[in-house]
Amino acid sequence: MAKRVRGSTSRPGQRPPLQRQASTRPAALPVAVTTPAVRPDELTDEEEARAAELEAAIVAEERQAEAATRRSRPARTVEPAAPQSVLDISAAEEYAYVARDVRRITIVGGSLILILLALWAIAHFTGLGPL
Repeated sequence: MAKRVRGSTSRPGQRPPLQRQASTRPAALPVAVTTPAVRPDELTDEEEARAAELEAAIVAEERQAEAATRRSRPARTVEPAAPQSVLDISAAEEYAYVARDVRRITIVGGSLILILLALWAIAHFTGLGPL
């Protein structure tokens, strides 16, 4: 197999190098030297008013753009991530068991407390004392 040479035009998709001639360049045009007008360091009242108008317009446009993005943005919804490994799947099942158990414990404990409060109230209001 032949070794490829850098810069050869035999490869597909390559253009041949441009042939440039030195005589095609236009002569440099003389540049007129002008001194810019000296501006004062302070702004006039008209310039300050115009700057204030421009700034107010820019701020109003920014507020409109922010309001439009807030309106068009849908509310975030949290989607549960898909389990990616065997450990994630087993952990998800374990957490389901734990959550169910904690819910049951809360219901049983709360109902026992309500029963004890009801018994105390009945005993207190009926005058039943310790036997």
